Amino acid sequence: MNICIPVTENRGTDSPVCAHFGSAPIFMIVNSETGAMKAIANANEHHAHGMCQPLKWLAGEDLDALVVGGIGRGAMMKLAAGGIDVYLSRLGSVGETLDALKKGQLAKASLDAACGGHGGGGGCGSD
Repeated sequence: MNICIPVTENRGTDSPVCAHFGSAPIFMIVNSETGAMKAIANANEHHAHGMCQPLKWLAGEDLDALVVGGIGRGAMMKLAAGGIDVYLSRLGSVGETLDALKKGQLAKASLDAACGGHGGGGGCGSD
């Protein structure tokens, strides 16, 4: 299973998970079976409210799931339309997040849990 986890810096399984999908500096793609990792820079990390395009940087990647602390409604709908499951997690590292996902401890995200925007709407803790 190929999983995308937004992170603040590339430190392998110790990479700190970013609180919000669209503002993540890096998207870490992890193959949960092999442990192989690929870091993709988010060139749209700094953007005006409502103008983030994180999926643009993930185009062409073979993704089965995304694990995030916060995500906007638009991105969530696009991921769902593409058959990509979205899970919610506030764990600190990629390793902790993968472990929890493998153990079935992460809940699938719903549109009700989507962020209403940067700055705390809809349960999103990012700025």
